[in-house]
Amino acid sequence: MDKAEFVFIPFPGAGHLVSAVELAKLLVNRNHRLSITFLIIELPSESKTTTYLESLAPNLPDRITLINVPDEVGELDPKNILKSMIENKKPHVRQVVNDLKTRSRIAGFVLDIFCTSMIEVADEFGVPSYIFFPSSASFLGVMFHIQALHDEENMLTTKLEDDSNAEFNVPTLANPIPASCMPTASLNKAWVNNLYEQARDARRTKGIIVNSFVELESHAVNSLSYVKTPPIYLVGPLLSIQGQNYDLGPGGVQKKAEIVTWLDDQPESSVVFLCFGSLGSFGEDQVKEIARGLEQSGHRFLWSLRRPPPKDRTSGIGKVIGWAPQVAVLGHRSIGGFVYHSGWNSTLESLWSGVPVATWPSIAEQHVLAFDLVRDLGLAVDIKMDYRKDSSTKNPTVVSAGEIERGIRGVMEQDSGIRKRVKEISEKARKALMDGGSSFSTIGRLIDDLLDNIS
Repeated sequence: MDKAEFVFIPFPGAGHLVSAVELAKLLVNRNHRLSITFLIIELPSESKTTTYLESLAPNLPDRITLINVPDEVGELDPKNILKSMIENKKPHVRQVVNDLKTRSRIAGFVLDIFCTSMIEVADEFGVPSYIFFPSSASFLGVMFHIQALHDEENMLTTKLEDDSNAEFNVPTLANPIPASCMPTASLNKAWVNNLYEQARDARRTKGIIVNSFVELESHAVNSLSYVKTPPIYLVGPLLSIQGQNYDLGPGGVQKKAEIVTWLDDQPESSVVFLCFGSLGSFGEDQVKEIARGLEQSGHRFLWSLRRPPPKDRTSGIGKVIGWAPQVAVLGHRSIGGFVYHSGWNSTLESLWSGVPVATWPSIAEQHVLAFDLVRDLGLAVDIKMDYRKDSSTKNPTVVSAGEIERGIRGVMEQDSGIRKRVKEISEKARKALMDGGSSFSTIGRLIDDLLDNIS
């Protein structure tokens, strides 16, 4: 039978790349006819990409190949650096795909939602494009809704920035969402056009692959069925359960062992874990408030902090570390709660491990994800849902120790309904990927559609 070669172009941020690789592994392991070539674009500011790929290479299936795309040609648009960087890669991508054609049958492109401008290249080669969407189905619906309001009703969500009390009805969210929880791009005049373009581009592909599962987002999935889109495939949770030593840098294995040893000495479900993602740094005043909140809560803690800890009185009950092996920590029996930035990969990792979360979003779509988890799904508690990280703000908002303490106490409550619901979702997440599960079956349908491209 004919083999099918797919070109994956992921966005190089770790949160996008890791789940894209997990998707590729699932696909090639399910069907021997599929082969996948990753075209890797590196961001100047994202050093983890190279480290992650180097850690991956020895253990990838034979039918997954990694090719680095050379540095960009031409100048970058200072007003839209990411988009122009992707645009500048097109000549190199064309050359690589031309070379691939001499030895493989190219059946399609799978493009990250941030790389939709590459649809043009796929069209040139006469093959279909699919979008890989590494966030939630509910947020996918938010993007489509914002774009449709602009294109069909001439409504601008950027006007909501000045009215924090306004509420916004989105079909994929069960409750009206406040303007203060809308995605950053939708409120920013310089960025919102990118959101419109990505949503328009996604609508004209052959399918959208989402890193989620039906049991978690049934309302969003049902709502999307009434939206004019290509087929949507929920195939998650896509997690790198065995990975993440690459995050620790030099001496990472030893650091991980020290952290796990400390956790081994703590009682079950007694430790609150604080980690805020690759962009989750705080100023000195905020760090002090977090320390006070931890002290006032009285709970044991493991705090991933990328600056020296303040002098406080918490050293007897907690441990401050640098970058954390997050998957390993969340899977440890001593972890009872997770305070985090509401990133989607971290959300799926915590749900998989059955760990309740306290949301503290700051950028991008994190506010939508936090709102959905707290208000719609009842799977999280809220620390400060409308907090926004803005480097241009001279006097940024500082979340008080009292607010932080309240969130920590809420997420660590042992008899809460949230803890019970998270445990139930954890079981459903695992069943979704098992033979006969919702995501397992969806992956089968996706593979059938991929192979139809060469029939």
